Amino acid sequence: MRAVHSGAVCGVDEAGRGPIAGPVYAAAVILDPLCPVDGVRDSKLLSAARREALATQIRRQAIAWSVASASVEEIDRINILQASLLAMQRAVDGLDPAPVLALVDGNRLPALTCPARAIVGGDRTEAAISAASILAKTARDAEMRRLHDRFPQYGLDRHMGYPTREHLAQLARHGACEIHRRSFGPVRRLAAQSGQ
Repeated sequence: MRAVHSGAVCGVDEAGRGPIAGPVYAAAVILDPLCPVDGVRDSKLLSAARREALATQIRRQAIAWSVASASVEEIDRINILQASLLAMQRAVDGLDPAPVLALVDGNRLPALTCPARAIVGGDRTEAAISAASILAKTARDAEMRRLHDRFPQYGLDRHMGYPTREHLAQLARHGACEIHRRSFGPVRRLAAQSGQ
């Protein structure tokens, strides 16, 4: 049984709901109020270099942190919303100590064993959620760079799987591969056209 840290509140956020390729990631973070991480904010407002530096600091200074994901297969089977919630649940379950409360970015809550509160725009107002957004984003970007090494024809290291003009052009040229989300419109339409 994991110990419950008195008053431990975690922030939870996801990264990668919009891309048409790759897994969706989530992170949960319990920040140490005695050792704050300066400069933590919504990951979308930070440069890639700043996110990486803050991610290192968060992992070093937080009371606890956990990163988890849901696979492309899970996204296609249960839909992206449910897969995002599943990744969040896995991230919170990975925390030690267990939190007494989870603050979750957005308006939907994953199934958790602790009380939770959904906060729309929480990645801009709650430091723990901002920290989670940074860990989720940097972990997913690292995974997309690894996938780029396996599938360099798509340019994943540049667009991280989002449906950019470049990605869609390469998708049309090379077809979908195992890391593409076939439940997403652009991939589904291409697969229907090409008989994949």
